[in-house]
Amino acid sequence: MSEASVETWSGKDRGDENFPVGSALIAARLRPHVHAYYAFARNADDIADSDVLEAEDKVARLDVMVDVLLGRRQEGAPSAARLRASLAQTGVSALHATELLIAFRQDATKLRYATWDELADYCRYSAAPVGRYMLELHGESRDTWAPSDALCTALQVLNHLQDGAKDLQELNRCYVPADMMSATGSGVDDLHKHALTPGMRRVLDQLLDRCDALNAEAGLLPRRTRDRRLRLETAVILGLAKRLAARLRREDPLAARVKLRKGDAVLAMLAAMRFL
Repeated sequence: MSEASVETWSGKDRGDENFPVGSALIAARLRPHVHAYYAFARNADDIADSDVLEAEDKVARLDVMVDVLLGRRQEGAPSAARLRASLAQTGVSALHATELLIAFRQDATKLRYATWDELADYCRYSAAPVGRYMLELHGESRDTWAPSDALCTALQVLNHLQDGAKDLQELNRCYVPADMMSATGSGVDDLHKHALTPGMRRVLDQLLDRCDALNAEAGLLPRRTRDRRLRLETAVILGLAKRLAARLRREDPLAARVKLRKGDAVLAMLAAMRFL
């Protein structure tokens, strides 16, 4: 472990994400804080997803990030120090960052999920804190948290459906619930194939049904968001989530990575304009 920093940046940045991170829709005065939160999350995620670090080392590095974030130590994680300064300036709770690390520690040690409830609990820590951070940063009320949690969970599951084969190949990690696979006569080995089996297609469709229900619940988020810019941002992200879910219905994520296109972004933006 480096004496200077425990962080191991993968080289990914905001441009590599499916959905906007601190985009121009966010007020310029808040963007540096959003970027600080993203950098913290990105570095923690890179530690958890490292294919060269042992699980114990991953957890130890994530613990250092928490210590730096909370001021228990001053050095060892530059992105945590940057976020600590940002939180001090904005008054936003550190909980939205420390909860993320619950999920990243879990990623370091847990490779399989037995049920949808287990997966949803993971998303509560891997995804929901991101939305809650954004809402608190903008001074939104807590009645936005439930639809935000729904949207963040849908986004996380959609990402798992996009990258399920890659996660399994590179990290031996599978987020698809085992009971759903068993009920359709499929299994983890099916994710090593170059095309979806009929059973695995049914599992993905069932998970997409869950995502559709979550996206429907998330429809309340732009309506409850007071900040005009954030309202538009959430509406765009919701539109992109729906469009990605529809693509995953039509396409095979094992045959080729299913991803959003420029036309999806344009149509999501046009649909979001009704919330202005």
